[in-house]
Order: sequence, then structure tokens, then C-alpha cells
Amino acid sequence: MFRYVSAVFLTITLALLFISPAQAQDAASLFKSKCAICHSADGSGSSPAGKAMKVPDLRSEAVQKQSDAQLTDIVTNGNKQMPAYKDKLSADEIKGLVGYMRALAKK
Repeated sequence: MFRYVSAVFLTITLALLFISPAQAQDAASLFKSKCAICHSADGSGSSPAGKAMKVPDLRSEAVQKQSDAQLTDIVTNGNKQMPAYKDKLSADEIKGLVGYMRALAKK
């Protein structure tokens, strides 16, 4: 029994190390520095640049129903007026941004 409890505790501890509050904070900072100019700090797309380019509301059902793979592809390779970030951000940073976009819908 002790081995089982120790294994569960170790698994949970390791999982928490990979999903740290610092990573979530990094994604928020990255969003604010790279994305908010068009998508607004809240993801609504209501910034002057966002309105001019008619960027989608990242909190909307249309955006949120897309898979993580689809959103990752858009951030990585760009879409219409949105630039590609494949040469500017790491795969982990892009993954963090996708997670942050998901969190915007819950606020």
C-alpha cells in the first residue's frame, strides 16, 4: 500500500512540475507582447488594429471549437493577415499560447 501511495504522490508531483504557474505566466506575458496589439488583452479583438483587420474574438465559439492542432497551425504558420510565428517562437511557447487562448474563453 505504501508503495502505491508513494507512486501516486511521485506522479502528481512530477505532473505539477510540468504545468507550473510560471509557465502560465509566461504564456500571458507572451500573449500581451505578441498578440494583444491585434487581439486585445482580453482576446476580444477590439483593439484599433484588431477592428481594422477584423480579427476574430479568441473567446468565441468559432475559435474555441477548433482543435489545439488547428490553433497551433494558425499561430505557427500564420493565417490571412496574421503573421507566422514559427521562426519567432518555440513549439513550447506556441503550445502555451494555445493554452492561454483556451483560458481566455473561461474568463
